[in-house]
Parts: sequence; C-alpha cells; structure tokens
Amino acid sequence: MARVVDITDKLSFEGNPSLKIKGKKLEVNADAPTMLKVMGLMGSDDPGINEILTTYNMLFPDKSKEEIEKLKLDFNDLIVVVHEAIDLITGETNAQGEQ
Repeated sequence: MARVVDITDKLSFEGNPSLKIKGKKLEVNADAPTMLKVMGLMGSDDPGINEILTTYNMLFPDKSKEEIEKLKLDFNDLIVVVHEAIDLITGETNAQGEQ
C-alpha cells in the first residue's frame, strides 16, 4: 500500500479576507487557484484593461461586486481596489485595518 500523510493540521481554513470601504466589508476570493491565475494576469509591469477586468471578476464574488458598483468609483479608484485586494491576499499590504 502507498504511504499516506495527513497534512490537515498544517493547513489554514480561515476563509476569505475582506476589504473595508466606506464601512462595507467586501469579501475577496483568496483561494490558491484564483490567486495563481491573478498572478499570471497581473504579473506584467503594466497590465491592460482586459487583465484588470478579468482580475476584478475573479477576485470579488458577486455580492462584493454589487457593493463596489454602488460606490460608483472612477477607474483609477477601481484599480486601487483591485491592487489592494491582491496585496491583502499576498500579505504585501502596509495598511492598518481591522482584524
């Protein structure tokens, strides 16, 4: 029989993190397959509109996207939201937010 190693205790199943904008908590998809796709899309120094749109659609579940649309952000602010979501997931954020 092949060897089986249970690594369950080494894994984190905490769920998705959230960004907070104007008092609204916006869930961000943080699963590994999504993040690998996002990193592939956003890996260049200057991602295009298609890459940003695809990344936005992958990062935010429908409920979060509905809340973002209600904010009526301009395009530059939307790019900030996308970048902050990526930083939140990868742990590269310097912002001090709620835990």
